[in-house]
Amino acid sequence: MSQDNTTVAAISWTGHGDGFLTLLDQTRLPEAVTYVNCDNVECVWQAIKKLAVRGAPAIGISAAYGVVLGVRDGAMLPSGAAAATVEEAKQAALAACDYLATSRPTAVNLFWALDRMRGVITTLDEPSSGRVGERLLAEAQAIHEADRLQCAAIGRHGSDLLEALGSGVGIVTHCNTGMLATGGDGTALAVLFALSERGMKPQVFADETRPLLQGARLTAWELMQRGVDVTLICDSMAAPILRDGKAKAVIVGADRITARGDTANKIGTYGLAVQAHYHKVPFYVAAPTTTFDLTITFGSDIPIEQRTPEEITNAFGRRTAPEDVQVDNPAFDVTPAELITGIITERGVISPVTEEAVRAMIGA
Repeated sequence: MSQDNTTVAAISWTGHGDGFLTLLDQTRLPEAVTYVNCDNVECVWQAIKKLAVRGAPAIGISAAYGVVLGVRDGAMLPSGAAAATVEEAKQAALAACDYLATSRPTAVNLFWALDRMRGVITTLDEPSSGRVGERLLAEAQAIHEADRLQCAAIGRHGSDLLEALGSGVGIVTHCNTGMLATGGDGTALAVLFALSERGMKPQVFADETRPLLQGARLTAWELMQRGVDVTLICDSMAAPILRDGKAKAVIVGADRITARGDTANKIGTYGLAVQAHYHKVPFYVAAPTTTFDLTITFGSDIPIEQRTPEEITNAFGRRTAPEDVQVDNPAFDVTPAELITGIITERGVISPVTEEAVRAMIGA
């Protein structure tokens, strides 16, 4: 299948406050480019939970739009009827915030976006329920646009940093961190796209990222659409690639970063960081400042989502393990700050990664 990446939008809104949200169904990639149209909160909740939309920034953006839908969603009110007054519209929107917050526990961008929407809701003084929807839509769109600009800045700062490694450098990445995961070009992939646009021709090794193969299905697809040299590898192949000098850097994204820099990201990231450290290869995290959670100091305090056993035993419609086998399927692991060479944000690069440096960059 060939699809021009510039025509594909992972998240889009159609209409005004009474419009609808369209999400690219990432569970269908790369076989098909299909979309889910959401006009109620439950649809957005299910899309987040079932990974039709995924990636910390994209989850937050989608949830913000979901709050807009909550204004007219009768399921958000005890009466079961759509809001008829401004107060009912605000009540419905707050209920949407609470419900969407239960979709996934680890990505802090989700809670950041919902808190921002709550802040708007509690200060609203609009003449009609329709105007409430318009005001919340403006806020959701502002969150979306801000993320697009953050992605571009991360790309610039990261490419400034990695350009020194030279043209054609090998770089390992894990999971998916591009436009499918954000409101712009991505985080880690934004850096690779920016390097490519500068003519540096990075040679990317994309971990397949088990068990749901986000690297194989999504990252390889995105890089190929943009003409970036990519080689798909099994997760267990990263170590010999680093050992043999085929890659001179590792760059990944993040779902939550603590005040000291401990980073929760897709399962397998911690092992990759250990391998990079052993082979003396720099290991970078790329993430917007909205991914930092300064209320948490240590990675051990980050809530880690547990996914269903079927994602391992029956992934993609075929049983690959004995029935009734015990399964442990955390969606994320935590990489300690000591293994991270630098964190690339839209404000610059945090290196070395310490609590003092993190707080100085984030401003708290």
